[in-house]
Amino acid sequence: MKEKVYKTSFGSIHYWVNCIDPAKPSLVFLPGLTADHRLFDRQIEYFKDRCNVLVWDAPGHGQSWPFIFEFDLMDTAKWLCSILDQEKILSPLIVGQSMGGHLGQAFAELYPEDIKGFISVNSGPLPKKYMAPRELWILKRMGIFYSLCPWKLMLRLAGKGFATTAYGQKLMHDMMMTYGEDHARNRRVAGHGFKMLADAIEKDLEYALNCPAILICGEEDKISSIKRINETWHKETQIPLYWVKNAGHNSNAERPEIVNKIIETFVKNLEYN
Repeated sequence: MKEKVYKTSFGSIHYWVNCIDPAKPSLVFLPGLTADHRLFDRQIEYFKDRCNVLVWDAPGHGQSWPFIFEFDLMDTAKWLCSILDQEKILSPLIVGQSMGGHLGQAFAELYPEDIKGFISVNSGPLPKKYMAPRELWILKRMGIFYSLCPWKLMLRLAGKGFATTAYGQKLMHDMMMTYGEDHARNRRVAGHGFKMLADAIEKDLEYALNCPAILICGEEDKISSIKRINETWHKETQIPLYWVKNAGHNSNAERPEIVNKIIETFVKNLEYN
C-alpha cells in the first residue's frame, strides 16, 4: 500500500492505495468518526492482492491533519470522488463503517452512476424519515457531550463502547491516542462530524441507493439505536442485513473472518466488465 496526499483548500487528505488494475474490482474503505485507516487493517490485508483497495484518513482524522472545519458531508464526498478520479478507480464498491457509511450514501446521492455497490458496516440510513425528532435533537448536541467528558473517561468509553474483543478495544484506544492529550482536537473532530451528519439528515434528500447494497451489523453494537435502525432499514428497503456474532460497533475489525467473507461473496456476485 502506498500513502498518497490529496490537497484541498482546507487541508490535505492522506490515503493509501495499492497498484490499480482495471480488470479487478475496486474496494474503497471509509472509517467512522474519530477512527482512521487502521480500522480496516484486516480488510486491507485480506483484499489487497485480490482487488484494488483504497482507504483514507477522513478530513481532520489521523494523518489528514491539520484541517479547517468549514466543510460538510457533500464536500467530503466530492473530495472522495476527486481522489478516485485521480487514481483512475472506476465503479468503486464503497465499504463505509459508521460515519463512513453515511459518507458512502452522500457519495451515492451525488454520483449515482459512478458507484458499483455499497456496504454499510454498523452504520445507518441518511434519509430523515428514519430518525426520530428526539434522536436528531440529541445528535445535534453530541459535540457538547464530547466537550464535557474527561479525556481519560472518553478513552475508556471508546474502547469498551465500540468493541467487545481485546483486539478491537486496543485498536480503538490506539486510534484515539493519535490525538494524544489533545482533547480539544478530538472534540473538534467529533463535534464537527456530528454536526455534518445532522445537517445532511436535515437536508431531507432521498439518498437512494440505486446500486447493489448490503448491511452488516455487530450483534453487540451498543452505539445509540444502530441495531434497531438497521432492522428498520432492512425491512423498508429489503437490503440484505447480516448480523455478526460476538462483535460490537467495529465489527469488521473484531470479526474479520466473517466480514471479509461477506464482502468477498458480495463482490463475486457483482458483474464486472
